[in-house]
Amino acid sequence: MGKTTGIQWCDSTVNPTMGCDGCELWEEGRRICYAGLDHERKKGRSPGYAPSFDAVTRFPGRMLTAAAWRPLTGLRRLEKPWLDALPRLIFVSDMSDALSQAVSFEYLEDEIINTVESPAGQQHHWLWLTKRSPRMREFSRWLRRPWPANLWVGTSITGQQSLGRIRPLLEVGDERTIRFLSIEPQWEALDLGEWLSRLNWIIQGGQSGKNSPAFDLAWARAMRDACQKVGVRYFLKQLGANVRDGSAVLKLRDRHGGDWNEWPTDLRIRQLPLRLS
Repeated sequence: MGKTTGIQWCDSTVNPTMGCDGCELWEEGRRICYAGLDHERKKGRSPGYAPSFDAVTRFPGRMLTAAAWRPLTGLRRLEKPWLDALPRLIFVSDMSDALSQAVSFEYLEDEIINTVESPAGQQHHWLWLTKRSPRMREFSRWLRRPWPANLWVGTSITGQQSLGRIRPLLEVGDERTIRFLSIEPQWEALDLGEWLSRLNWIIQGGQSGKNSPAFDLAWARAMRDACQKVGVRYFLKQLGANVRDGSAVLKLRDRHGGDWNEWPTDLRIRQLPLRLS
C-alpha cells in the first residue's frame, strides 16, 4: 500500500489482501504480472507480502489506515493535474485480487465495505479492481445492503477472451455505482460493442517489460472515438514498451510509455468519470 503511487489514474493504493489465484498474466508458462513478480523478488524477506503470490494472505487494518489519510478534495495534484479537486482516489488491490477464492465474504465486508462507509472512508473514493467479476457480483448479492456510492468497481480486460468479465460487473451496485474497465495490457484489437455505453470509464494501456507484444495506436484511437461517441470517459494510461503507429515503431524514453509528453498530441487524454470531474 502507498499514500502516493506512480499509477496515473489514482492517488494512492491499499491492499487488504496480498497474492492472487492467478490469471492470464500469471499462469504456467507466462509470468508477467507486476504484482506476482514483485512477490517473487520479496517473498520471505518482507512481512508486508504473502509467503508466495499464490498463497493469498489477509492484512486486516490496512483499509482503516488508508481511510485516515488526508482528504484531497479541492486540492491540486501537481504531478497528476487530471485528478485536481477530486477526492483522494484509492486503488484497492493493486498487488492482489481480493476476490480470490480463499478470501471470505465476511472479511471483505468487514475490511472493505465497513471501512469505505465509515466517516473517514467517506472522505475518499475507492477503486476496486478485479479479474473475478463473477465473484464480485456474488459478494454484492450476499451483502444484502446497498453498495457504497464511493466504491467504484472495475474489471481487467486483455483481449476478446476476457470480455466475459464485463456482464457480471454491470450487475454490481446500483445507478450510483461507477463501473470501469482497465484494458491493460491490451494484447489485440477490441470491440466492446453494446457493453461500452453501460460503463462509466475506460482505462487503456500497452504492456511494459521485456518481450512485450505490440500496442498499436490505432487501438487507442478507436477506443477513444468509441468512448466519445457514447459519452464514456477515456483515460490512456501508458503506451507500453513496444509501440506501433501503423507500420512505424515509436521509440520512447519512458520504458512504460507513460510520459504523455512523448505521445501524439491527439492521444493525450486522461479523463475521469463525468460525475466527478
